[in-house]
Amino acid sequence: MPGIFADRADAGRRLARLLAHLRADPVVVLGLPRGGVPVALEVALALAAPLDVIVVRKLGVPVQPELAMGAAGEDGVVVINSDVVLQAGVRDAAVAEVREREQAEVAARAARYRASRAREPLAGRVAVVVDDGIATGATARAACQIARAQGAARVVLAVPVAPPGWESRIADAADELVCAHVEPGFTSVGQFYADFTQTTDDEVAVCLARAPGEVTPVAGGIRLAGYLAMPRNAPGIVLFAHGSGSGRQSPRNRFVAGVLHDAGLGTLLFDLLTPEEELDRANVFDIGLLARRLTEVTDWLRVQPWSGAAGAAVGYFGASTGAAAALCAAAEPDAHVAAVVSRGGRPDLAADRLAEVTAPTLLIVGGEDHVVLDLNLQAQAKLRCENRLAVVPGATHLFEEPGTLAAAATLASDWFTAHLPG
Repeated sequence: MPGIFADRADAGRRLARLLAHLRADPVVVLGLPRGGVPVALEVALALAAPLDVIVVRKLGVPVQPELAMGAAGEDGVVVINSDVVLQAGVRDAAVAEVREREQAEVAARAARYRASRAREPLAGRVAVVVDDGIATGATARAACQIARAQGAARVVLAVPVAPPGWESRIADAADELVCAHVEPGFTSVGQFYADFTQTTDDEVAVCLARAPGEVTPVAGGIRLAGYLAMPRNAPGIVLFAHGSGSGRQSPRNRFVAGVLHDAGLGTLLFDLLTPEEELDRANVFDIGLLARRLTEVTDWLRVQPWSGAAGAAVGYFGASTGAAAALCAAAEPDAHVAAVVSRGGRPDLAADRLAEVTAPTLLIVGGEDHVVLDLNLQAQAKLRCENRLAVVPGATHLFEEPGTLAAAATLASDWFTAHLPG
């Protein structure tokens, strides 16, 4: 059944829907160059997770190179399919020759892809290994083994398409296997793509640049830590103002960011304070300081030509005390903020600045978060801009109840897509 996927990006978006349960986990997405990287980019955007490559080369049978007898990867990891070697009658010397050649290519490609970026650390994290499809599974097996050798706490192998029985061939290589389509009439990976044009090294570099990646926003001369993701042709970007004691690693905000990426929006999750500043608890609750940081980082982002956000509309998403900071920043006369969303926020802490906010504002509160709900009702009465109070039934302050965070994220996504101009 040819043409199930329009192209690798389409396959990645469809695969990402099957991986949504990982949004709150400490994920690193690893694409197999070259064809797996465009698929992996869409997964990384959906999970609001960093993207890296995991370099593996097929060991082809000398007289039939398209037939894999194994694979070689970084760190000297080699997987040999002894059945194929035996059936093809490949001698040990020939295997060694192919292995040496392909390992040299692995080293060269790894150096090329990592010329301007360090390898993403995997220790203690969930490694999601992504390719554009599986035929024999030798390459994917090697990639999973490499990820585990680099310290991954769990390994998930995810592909858009595979032949029947693929799980039994590779089950011991990963902790979880995910496939969007299993086809009994499988002959090759390319048959399932309308566009299966070969991916170039330049395209791999573009994918790595577009994925959520570490940045160092500057506010008042102070360098902060953040994650920036800017999907292609995004109409706007949402900056996250975290609540007290939280930061760019917040699993709840990462979950929301992934939903915004699904809607085609960019995100910047960053720490409003440095680690040293966080030691003084007064800073954590200094709404004026946090609002200034948000304003200064917004100004910084708007003049970074490499970010893709220079001409994009800006929205603010604030949680807890971060919501007050977002509203204060949006109240500045030259803020030019297109929309604000507060989740479980304390807009009351913005006090008299609320009447100065002109950006359309959505207040999301849990139905069981009674004290904060009352504070939001009081704050809403002071707003003069377009606004709405949305109550998520059954949710408490942290939206930990099943389905409540997803409901809040959908509300936020709908608000931003409606108010960030295309």
